[in-house]
Amino acid sequence: MLTTRMLGTVLLTLALVGGCGGADLERDNADLRRQLDELQQQHDATQARLAEIEAENQRMMDRLNETGANYASVEEARAALQRELAEARAREDAQRQRLQSFRNVINQFRQLMASGQLRVRITRGKMVVELPEGVLFDSGRAELKDAGQETLRQVATVLTQIENREFLIAGHTDNVPMRSRRYPSNWELSASRGVVVARFLADNGVPAARLAAAGYADTQPVASNDTPEGRAQNRRIEVILMPNLDELPDLSSLEGEVSGGGG
Repeated sequence: MLTTRMLGTVLLTLALVGGCGGADLERDNADLRRQLDELQQQHDATQARLAEIEAENQRMMDRLNETGANYASVEEARAALQRELAEARAREDAQRQRLQSFRNVINQFRQLMASGQLRVRITRGKMVVELPEGVLFDSGRAELKDAGQETLRQVATVLTQIENREFLIAGHTDNVPMRSRRYPSNWELSASRGVVVARFLADNGVPAARLAAAGYADTQPVASNDTPEGRAQNRRIEVILMPNLDELPDLSSLEGEVSGGGG
């Protein structure tokens, strides 16, 4: 780099040389001018390089500033993603706990399932404990048989262990018309049976606030009413484990576990 001091020295040398004569001095003068030109070129090149460096530094600062803004945005997006991931993991954990809870229910019902006293189905995202009419009631009646009461006591023992769950007790019949003074149609018979079972479960430890009863008559058959076997399947009581409002349980993975459980 050509400094002010260096330029002064060169100019002074040229002035001194200019005052002397001779070919040698002229040659030296020419050499000094050439050196001066070279120094000036170096100076100009250095100044240009400094300008380039300053421009590059400015571009780097601009990129750093931009990167800083983007970094903040990335961190915000990352935090949102982490929150979403944590929520997804919480939902997955809750779903896993629900599935395990239902598996426990199935396991506790294994003996009753194997003996044909009940069966467990997964339908429309809900677990359904199904008890045949013959286990609980005589034909056309809504009074529990002794054997049916024993079965329901075991069912109640299992239901009391299930927390934060409501149960719908649904009565169903076949399509054979019911005509009696007490039960003028299948609606009255199915509803009465649902109420009787719900009341029995409440008397055996299941909180009454978590129980509801309904009668569906022959509107929801699970088999054809064209055969005696099909009609027998349709005459049933269902204990439905109702899903909570904050969950949409996918219980399809359990279907294989209960499909061969008797009934």
